[in-house]
Amino acid sequence: MLFFLTFLGQFFTLPYCLVIAMIKKIAMAILVAGAALPLVTAQEGLLVHSGAGLSETMDVLSKKFEDEYGIKVTVNYGGAASLLTQMELKREGDIFIPGGRHTFNRAKEKGFIEGKEKFVAYHIPVIGVPKGNPANITCLEDLKKPGVKVALGDPKAVPIGKKAEKILKKNGIYEEVVKNVVTLELEEPHIVRDVVTQSVGAGIFWRSSIIGAEKHIEIIEIPKEQNAIDVIPIGVLIFSKDKEAARKFMDFVVSEKGVWESNGYVTYPNEKYG
Repeated sequence: MLFFLTFLGQFFTLPYCLVIAMIKKIAMAILVAGAALPLVTAQEGLLVHSGAGLSETMDVLSKKFEDEYGIKVTVNYGGAASLLTQMELKREGDIFIPGGRHTFNRAKEKGFIEGKEKFVAYHIPVIGVPKGNPANITCLEDLKKPGVKVALGDPKAVPIGKKAEKILKKNGIYEEVVKNVVTLELEEPHIVRDVVTQSVGAGIFWRSSIIGAEKHIEIIEIPKEQNAIDVIPIGVLIFSKDKEAARKFMDFVVSEKGVWESNGYVTYPNEKYG
């Protein structure tokens, strides 16, 4: 300690130019020493950016893949727009699987997708209401009734928000329904939560999201001609450090049709949905 204090006292009595030179040498030595250390990677194995609404299925598939191939899979869940922003900032990850094509196509436009994407299953929008249907919702038109509280996804943040907006505009009731919207959620599961807790009388979310909440929610199907059905894409990211393993995971996810179907999805392709 005494040595350090003596050195410090001598250090600050040196000429300014000599102090600067010494600081530069010390900084260079630190950089050289740091360069000799092993690099710490962002993650071991594969990093998958997945839409939050797919979490139930992706948890099962990632664990199953790990068990079968011995490759660790870390899944980062979030709203599609938020995931895209993270990829823009960090430039890391191996797989992108959002809940719909809109944000995936934006990722393609930015050059983030390596090669050709694949399609996994259909995402079918439905109207969800609390058990007992207290607001007496029977169709899309009923969402514009006075006093009905509606939850939607934010069209700028999640695919279901964009789809709900498209459905309402397609059927000429967007302006009227928006007056009843009390919340725009940033993640699709939050719409389901709003319905389960009866914070709203109705919400538009994916049909598959009712799995696990059947006791608390009723579904009103939207006729195909009124609907805007989406498909779930999956692709390998250009900044993947192990594209071979990433492609293996993509193929695995697409091939596990039984897992998707057990979680309420209609797998791709299907004649009914094109």
